[in-house]
Amino acid sequence: MNSEALHGLDLGAMAAGLPQLSFSPEKLQALQQSYLKEAAELWNQGLTVHPPAADKRFAADAWAANPVASFSAALYLLNARTLQGLADAAEADDKTKARLRFAVEQCMAAAAPSNFMALNAEALKKAVESQGESIAKGLQNLLHDIQQGHVSMTDESLFEVGRNVGTTEGAVVYENALFQLIEYKPLTPQVYERPLLLVPPCINKFYILDLQPENSLIRYAVAQGHRTFVVSWRNPDESLEQATWDSYIEDAAIEAIGVVQEISGAKQINALGFCVGGTILGTALAVLAQRGEKPVASATFLTTFLDFSDTGVLDLFIDQAFVEFRERQLGGGGILKGQDLASTFCFLRPNDLVWNYVVGNYLKGETPPPFDLLYWNCDSTNLPGPFYAWYLRNTYLENKLIQPGALTVCGEQIDFRQVDLPVYIYGSREDHIVPIGGAYASTQVLPGKKRFVMGASGHIAGVINPPEKKKRSHWGRPDGKLPATLTAWLAGAQEHAGSWWPDWAAWLQTHAGKQIAAPKTYGKGKYKAIEAAPGRYVKQKAG
Repeated sequence: MNSEALHGLDLGAMAAGLPQLSFSPEKLQALQQSYLKEAAELWNQGLTVHPPAADKRFAADAWAANPVASFSAALYLLNARTLQGLADAAEADDKTKARLRFAVEQCMAAAAPSNFMALNAEALKKAVESQGESIAKGLQNLLHDIQQGHVSMTDESLFEVGRNVGTTEGAVVYENALFQLIEYKPLTPQVYERPLLLVPPCINKFYILDLQPENSLIRYAVAQGHRTFVVSWRNPDESLEQATWDSYIEDAAIEAIGVVQEISGAKQINALGFCVGGTILGTALAVLAQRGEKPVASATFLTTFLDFSDTGVLDLFIDQAFVEFRERQLGGGGILKGQDLASTFCFLRPNDLVWNYVVGNYLKGETPPPFDLLYWNCDSTNLPGPFYAWYLRNTYLENKLIQPGALTVCGEQIDFRQVDLPVYIYGSREDHIVPIGGAYASTQVLPGKKRFVMGASGHIAGVINPPEKKKRSHWGRPDGKLPATLTAWLAGAQEHAGSWWPDWAAWLQTHAGKQIAAPKTYGKGKYKAIEAAPGRYVKQKAG
C-alpha cells in the first residue's frame, strides 16, 4: 500500500541518529524475571507447545502439528514481547521511544520463523504434499519479482489501465507538462451547472478513484449528475526534475480550475482533493484568495493534511537532519523514485504488506489473487526532488501552512483564514497515513461552514467504499458542532451503517447550482478532445 510511507525515508539514517539510551533498573529487572519465567515454562513443555492462534502467521493447523515449528513460533513471540517491553522501558522522549518501537517492530517482523522455509510449518507441509512443486513455483515467483523490481501483491498480468481499471468513459481535454485534464461523459440527461474537479494525490495514480465501475468514486459522481473532471498527474521523469511546489500549485491545480471554468462556462466550480491532492488544492485556494479570486464554490478534503501537527507514524522519521539530507540530495533538482516511496509505505505495515507476500509468493509458491487496489498500489510514481524537499520541510517538519503569512507560494502569502467557503472534510478512523486527528484538524483551520465525517477502515479502503457494498460505517454529528478536539467531536457523534458517499453527495448537491442540459461533446472552443480517457500520462511507469 499506499499508502500515502513518508516518501523515501532512510531507515538506516534513522538508526544511526539514535541517542544514547538508559533504562530503569526496576523495569529491566521486571522484564528479566518475566522473560525467565516464561522461557522456563516453554522449556519445561518442550516440543509440545502450541503458539497462540491470535497471531495469524502461526494460526494454521500445520504449526500445531509440527513440534519444532510450534516451539520456534512460541519462543519468537516471547522474544518479540520482551523486546517491545524493553523499548517501552527506555527512559527517553516520546519520539525516541516511538522510534525504538518501530525499529523493534521492523526487526521482529523480519525475524519471524514464518519467513524461513526450514521453520515455516505450512510451507514445509505444502512442499511435501506438492512433491516439491511449490518450491519450484516459489523460485519462479522470486525470479519474476527480482526482474520487475518489487514484491508482487497481486497478479498484475490480469490488469491494464484503461481496459479493466480506470475505465469510466471520458476524454483528455487539456494537457501540459505536469498533468492531463480528463472530462467524463455524462450519465444523466442533465448536469448541475457547477462542474466538479477532482485533484488526486500526485504520489499515486488517479485511478484509485476509478478502479472498477462498481467501486469508482468518479463514476459515482458522474451518475449523481455532476459534470466531472479529474487531474491525471504525469509520472515525473528527468524533464521535471526542477519542478517545485509552486509549479504544482500554479501550473497544475490553479490551471486546472481555470480550464474547467472555461470549458463549463461556470463562474464557480466545486473541487475535491484527496490526500496530498487535498493539500495542493487547499494551498491553491489560499493563493487564489490572496489574489481576490474565488473560483471554487465548495471544497471537499478526503484524508487530507492542512495542519501537520498530528502526522502519526510518519513523524518518527522527520527531523532536521533527515530533511537537510533530502534537501542536499534532491532540493536542487532530481527525481525521487517511485519504488522508494512504495517500499516506505509498505514497511509501515511490514507483516501485512511485505512479509505476508514473501511467505506466500516464495515459500508457498502461491500466486496472489487478483485485487485491483493492490495492482494500483504497485503502480508507483516518481516525485520531483525540489517539490518533495519543500514539502518535507514546510509541512511535516515545520508545519508552516497553517501559520498565517509564514509561507509564500506563487508570490502570495498563505493564510487559510482567507479561504472562506463551504467545505466537506472526511477522515478514516484507522488511517495510518493521515491519522484521523490530522484530518479533523482541518476543521479548526478553515473559517467557512464545515461538515466533518469519519469513516471506518484505513486510508484507501475507508475512502473507496461504494454504497452498494453495504460495508463499514461512518459517523457524523447531528448538531454539526466542531469542537476543538476530535475526542470532543466523537462524544457527540452518531454512527450510521454503510458508506459515507451518499452523505457527501447530498451535501455536494446543495452547492452544485441548478441543473442544465448535459453537454453533447467534450471540451469547448480551444479545449478539444485530445485522446480517450484515461490518457497517456496515467500509463507512464516509474523508471
